[in-house]
Amino acid sequence: MKKIFLNLIQRIRKFISWLWNQEGSPSQRALGLGVGIFSGCFPFFGLQTLMGVFLAKIFKGNSILAAVGTWISNPFTYVPLYYFNYRLGSLILNKNKNIVDIGHITTNELWSQGWDLSSRLIMGSICMGLFAGIVGGLGLYFLLKKTYHKM
Repeated sequence: MKKIFLNLIQRIRKFISWLWNQEGSPSQRALGLGVGIFSGCFPFFGLQTLMGVFLAKIFKGNSILAAVGTWISNPFTYVPLYYFNYRLGSLILNKNKNIVDIGHITTNELWSQGWDLSSRLIMGSICMGLFAGIVGGLGLYFLLKKTYHKM
């Protein structure tokens, strides 16, 4: 058991070292991570990585770090992240009424409630993604700059 644990620790260290030594300037690497975190805040399951890599290519950031940045959303963080994004979107759009109204199950009401839910979630995801992406990207940028000055 101890050997398995030590092997796992060694693999994690190698992976982190590999990530740390990605190619590109500190700004390209930080930009890649930032757009990845931004993309990871959206509820587009299965498309977040594609979105992050696409944005990294557009903004000339590191694609691998963009893919890693999308890991901000994972099975452990889905519920709290998207609930927070929904609540933030509701606050921004100033819509605090309940979404599910059992008394109105008509097709029109179903579409309306679906749009209300989606618009709140997307608006919250945009705002949270921008904030988290900027904080994560700047954090990595300053960390990389500090490390490069020591070398």
